[in-house]
Amino acid sequence: MNKYKQALHESMLELAKDERTIFLGQQCLPEDFYGTLKDIPEEKRIEMPVAEEMQLGMSIGMSLEGYLPISIYQRMDFLPRACDQLVNHLDILEEVSQGVFSPHVIIRTTVGTTEPLDTGLQHSKNLVEGFRKLFRNMSVLEVKTPEEVKQAYKFAKEHKKPIMIVEFQELYHKED
Repeated sequence: MNKYKQALHESMLELAKDERTIFLGQQCLPEDFYGTLKDIPEEKRIEMPVAEEMQLGMSIGMSLEGYLPISIYQRMDFLPRACDQLVNHLDILEEVSQGVFSPHVIIRTTVGTTEPLDTGLQHSKNLVEGFRKLFRNMSVLEVKTPEEVKQAYKFAKEHKKPIMIVEFQELYHKED
């Protein structure tokens, strides 16, 4: 496993130590999301259908019930399908509820790769700047080094606010 992917794996293991943490998304079971969820107990993982808005709605609801959802979207290209939940709920819920509700959701997503296999136009868009313009309160972090991965996920856990962390699949396969 290369250093980038190893940092992701270690970060997920660290998050999993918290009894409140639940990982949900596609490829959580049985594929382990490219090996980065390996060694995390299956009872902490929920496999989701292709239903992006429902997944984020569940993540918000779980957060409001005291869980720490790590909502995994295997391609950033599909997050716009959850824009209502992202922009009109998760991003502003604390503000519109005057602090009564404060969802702590970590969105984990990736920009698809063109190397070693080109995943095509629909799997390799980087929508970071667009999301940054849409959000009033939510942070969007890009992680391009193992150190950034570890810092971002540590920050996301401690920050106790909704956050989106964007990984780059081409770095999953780069030789160190």
